[in-house]
Amino acid sequence: MEHISVLLHESIDMLDIKPDGIYVDCTLGRGGHSSEILKRIPQGHLYAFDLDQSAIDESRPRLEAIADNFTLIHAPFEQFNEELDRLHVGKVDGILMDLGVSSPQFDDPERGFSYRFDARLDMRMDQTQELDAAAIVNTYPREELLRVLREYGEEPNANRIVNAILNARSIHPVETTFELNDIIRQALPAAVLKKKGHPAKQTFQALRMEVNRELPQLRSALEQGLDRLNLHGRMAVITFHSLEDRIVKQAFAARALPKKVNRRIPIAGEEKLEYRLINKKPVLSSEAELEENNRAHSAKLRGVERIEVEN
Repeated sequence: MEHISVLLHESIDMLDIKPDGIYVDCTLGRGGHSSEILKRIPQGHLYAFDLDQSAIDESRPRLEAIADNFTLIHAPFEQFNEELDRLHVGKVDGILMDLGVSSPQFDDPERGFSYRFDARLDMRMDQTQELDAAAIVNTYPREELLRVLREYGEEPNANRIVNAILNARSIHPVETTFELNDIIRQALPAAVLKKKGHPAKQTFQALRMEVNRELPQLRSALEQGLDRLNLHGRMAVITFHSLEDRIVKQAFAARALPKKVNRRIPIAGEEKLEYRLINKKPVLSSEAELEENNRAHSAKLRGVERIEVEN
């Protein structure tokens, strides 16, 4: 399945791209957003990160057909500062993050991301790393499995599912997506199974996020990126579920909104803010995009800009 970039035009517009600017796409994927940035910076440069080497290999010719002023980086975007320092890059004019898993990753049965295909439990975006979903399912102690399902999957039946996993793996290792599917189905009461949506969705999401350290990476990259922005530089982030959106919203608010204080306690001087929110409410997909791309239903776009501090 072709990957369709969500909120493509809205996020590119939000970046307010300068022809000679330095831009970073933290989530290259199949190059949809990067292509649009590259078209707009004939005198600038694009740096794009991705953990998935296949994404880099597929995106390179697409970008080369536009221009050659780009650099692709096979690394997690939490290594933002480390990699840009290595390349002698200073401040940047714009940063884009399009979070989550791309359609080609979900639709490749061998990658083990989806409960729709029978495959080895993998879920690694970076195929060179050791930790995969099978290792988590088969080696994590009970409390750690509960943490993963509750924190990253917000799974209300985490206790039932974890108990079922522990029972199953005591007999033999749980190695495939369909094996895990069956364990989850058998663990859940009939009333839950009758509800809309796949019963394994939240567990699979939680395992994927743990394998790829998605939320710790996001927190780290947001802080590094915000510090790296030039004056009038912008960051635009597209999220796909509430956990990501909450982290982005809080990170932006911490920089762009005054801290809440007790009005009865005097403060010395007015707080000077270096950032401003581009949009207070998230930008959502249009009706036209929703009809074309089902993945866009949960997408939210937020942006922030570094501003001049008044004396």
